[in-house]
Amino acid sequence: MTNSVDHGLPRWSQAVPPLAFVVLVLSWGRDLGAILLILVCAGLGAAVIAAVHHAEVVAHRVGEPFGTLILALAVTIIEVALIVTLMASGGDKAASLARDTVFAAVMITCNGILGLALVVGSLRHHVQEFRVHASSGALAVMTALVTLSLVLPTFTTSASGPRFSGPQLAFAGVVSLVMYGVFVFVQTVRHRDYFLPVSDDAEDEEEHHADAPSGKVALLSLGLLFVCLVAVVGLAKTVSPKLESAVESAGAPLAVVGVVIALLVLLPETVAAVRAALRNRLQTSMNLALGSALASIGLTIPAIGIASIWLDGPLVLGLGGKEIVLFALTVVVSTITLATGKATLLQGAVHLMVFSAFLFLAVSP
Repeated sequence: MTNSVDHGLPRWSQAVPPLAFVVLVLSWGRDLGAILLILVCAGLGAAVIAAVHHAEVVAHRVGEPFGTLILALAVTIIEVALIVTLMASGGDKAASLARDTVFAAVMITCNGILGLALVVGSLRHHVQEFRVHASSGALAVMTALVTLSLVLPTFTTSASGPRFSGPQLAFAGVVSLVMYGVFVFVQTVRHRDYFLPVSDDAEDEEEHHADAPSGKVALLSLGLLFVCLVAVVGLAKTVSPKLESAVESAGAPLAVVGVVIALLVLLPETVAAVRAALRNRLQTSMNLALGSALASIGLTIPAIGIASIWLDGPLVLGLGGKEIVLFALTVVVSTITLATGKATLLQGAVHLMVFSAFLFLAVSP
């Protein structure tokens, strides 16, 4: 590999994590001026890109579908940490931050990432194939998780407003963990073959069977991935006051903050999914997109529920009417997309249009 050292990793991938951590130390607790703000944003973007690289190195070592699961879990750890840190300092203004971020993650993964992967892959390969059993099963779990965690609070009556009572939140957290745990078991043990790519492309197969990195390299990447995650969380927390001020100055709803957070933390998944689609490995793209949606809900809701014991202020989880309509449309469109096991440019374009509607209505409700 070019530009690498004895560890077998590119030099930039080894330099970025410690540099991003240094930027975090220098900026922590300080008022960001123009120069420091630029450094923080640059460090944040570089740390995300490095996290993608190291997650893919580890993923190549452990194989599919464990690789996509590792990246999904890494992204979810970032998301949970960001939500908790922002809620801890946001007070009542951050009451709906968890809901907005999780729902944004669902729309980004199921429409943005999936739609982009379908469009990019179809432009190169015309028609791409995937495994219906795996993708439709993941969609079923995602639909149940969103409905039980984010739709039901709008209609329950035990607590005022679109909120769960304590027992209801505990029940939703347990159910989310159980469903996600069963999905991971099916994905990695019981029906692992369902989630493997179906491409027969020779070039893809050659890349897929390339020599895996050594255990030493994989462990090094795992450690650097952890440093990247810490840097991303800390730098995002550092820049969040500027982000909130910019949103308020623009007159946009505070829900936009949740959308920006979700877009940021899902950038690694987006890059990885598009690269997989370009290699005619659409099943890997779907594993990334739908797996990230499942991890976002199945792990974030229980974590936020536990954190709410110590956090001040209410925890608003119930979606509004506009969001429920968008979610219903996403489920219908995704069901049709996943029905045949083949995808073309048309399905990708539809998903991207639904995603664009979500973004537009988030800014202009």
